[in-house]
Amino acid sequence: MTELSEPDPGQPLTGRHFAILGQPKYSDDFTHFDYVNPQAPKGGTIKFAALGNYDNFNRFSRRGAPEGRSGELFETLFTMSEDEKGSYYPLLAESVTYSADYSWAEVSINPAARFHDNSPVTAEDVEFSFDKFMTEGVPQYRSYQQGVTVETIAPLTVKITLPEPNRERLIGFLSSLRILPKHFWQDHRLDEPLSTPPFGSGPYYISDYKLGQYAVYQRDPNYWGKDLPVNVGRYNFDQIRYDYYLDDSVALEAFKAGAYDFRLEGQPKNWNTQYTGDNFDQGYIIKTELDVTEAPNARWLAFNINRPIFSDRKVREALTLAFDFNWLNRAFYYDTYKQPQSYFENTEYAASGLPTEEELQWLTPFKEVIPPAAFGEAFQLPPSDGSGFNRDNLLKADQLLKEAGWIIENQQRVNAITKEPFEFELLLYMGSNLQYVQPFQKNLQRLGINMKISMVDYAQINSRMRVLDYDMLPSVYYAYTYPASSLKIMWGSDYLNSSWNSSGLHNEAIDSLLQSIENNQDNADNLLSLGRALDRVLTHEYAMIPMWYPRYTFYAYWNKFSLPEIKPKYAMGLDTWWYDKDKVQILPTNRQ
Repeated sequence: MTELSEPDPGQPLTGRHFAILGQPKYSDDFTHFDYVNPQAPKGGTIKFAALGNYDNFNRFSRRGAPEGRSGELFETLFTMSEDEKGSYYPLLAESVTYSADYSWAEVSINPAARFHDNSPVTAEDVEFSFDKFMTEGVPQYRSYQQGVTVETIAPLTVKITLPEPNRERLIGFLSSLRILPKHFWQDHRLDEPLSTPPFGSGPYYISDYKLGQYAVYQRDPNYWGKDLPVNVGRYNFDQIRYDYYLDDSVALEAFKAGAYDFRLEGQPKNWNTQYTGDNFDQGYIIKTELDVTEAPNARWLAFNINRPIFSDRKVREALTLAFDFNWLNRAFYYDTYKQPQSYFENTEYAASGLPTEEELQWLTPFKEVIPPAAFGEAFQLPPSDGSGFNRDNLLKADQLLKEAGWIIENQQRVNAITKEPFEFELLLYMGSNLQYVQPFQKNLQRLGINMKISMVDYAQINSRMRVLDYDMLPSVYYAYTYPASSLKIMWGSDYLNSSWNSSGLHNEAIDSLLQSIENNQDNADNLLSLGRALDRVLTHEYAMIPMWYPRYTFYAYWNKFSLPEIKPKYAMGLDTWWYDKDKVQILPTNRQ
């Protein structure tokens, strides 16, 4: 059985590979993914830069700033391929037997699976991990997994039972739960920081570090899973090192000087003006531009709509009109950005034109809740002329603010009743690029609004995000290639106590659409109309200001690596690169 498809309703079946959408690309007897080099040599070091600092090694802690890669120490039962949407293959698991209605699954664990201390991964570790996340993990996890049970039924077999049948949820569970070693974590809390590195079962362990400054991940030469088909040709570097920088401009100069090896550039101006010099001319540093054609990770500015000042949709729309993307893109970003107009950008699930009859069937029951605009043309912001004045949009914004009860007195925007001034705080990471902030601030000043800017470190901003202690902050909305059940965590009312829903937007219409999405994962036609209907509601609520996503992915690296001929479709594939000794010899001695 190569897929969890529609089985005979009378009998459980056993499978190894499965897909949420369609069928898995790779068969039971595949030996490696197409996008790897199975003969890639092992060895060498790759160095990265990380911005900010860190103070602990527990990725799941509810306070502090964890080291960015520390969650990767732990593996899941199944893992995704990076050239498919939602297909999964065995990692810690060996196979799964599941019920005809997808209400339960029994997972057989690979008997070869080992933690870094060489102790076996057992069903007890799986059961313990689930219980640990349910009792000490983030609240949204407990909400999402409410009613699920995980039970050890044999030393290497664990049974997962759902509160009600759900194909996508069952598959998602098998591929998302990080398996923790019980004998370590039974003496540590999951929601508290760890000052020393834990151990897991993955291909790397932390071998050296200095809190807040650097961390070194060492490839485990005895890694139990190195010959699994999902791992062949991957994890080729002996060491992966992260050095922490408080300022990105300092980090850029360090890259050009050879302090680290790979840099993903997020600033088009830097890309067009700073990536020059002898090291580039001589081919010592390679520049790469890739077109963004799939669903992108997009940047937005999130209103905290729990704040009374942002509770009115007209106010949020007015401030959205004050964000002059066209001028910013021309002035600072070399026209290399696009402004998102959808939460399913670059997919078929993005709303377009007027709603179809199928979309209206989902929307109409909530006509009293949904913004009227959601029943008209799909969301499309009026563009500015790019001159920097943004006059037309600011006039519209002024009118919306007046309609919402905010008037001008003595050149200041105040509440018509309370006379309270319109002012709020934009919360930013320390060292953030302010290029877009100051023009936005200036446009708001033209509307009589005072936007104060606060810059805090990583730990502080995480702490404030967890308790929704902010007015507005930048947010990365990570790509959804299709409407998944996990959208509940992003927008569902049951998950408001979560740093994922930066805006706090929720209502009964959104909850109903999310539930229908979960119920229709096997119905492609319904899923299409549901995704577009949800997109209409979310965009017309103006819960976040769409800023941009890149037309291109910019990255540069010192020419000491080789990579496979085939790139994965949905990832950069850095874990398939390898250290090339021949290329290294060509570099200057002090850069090798």
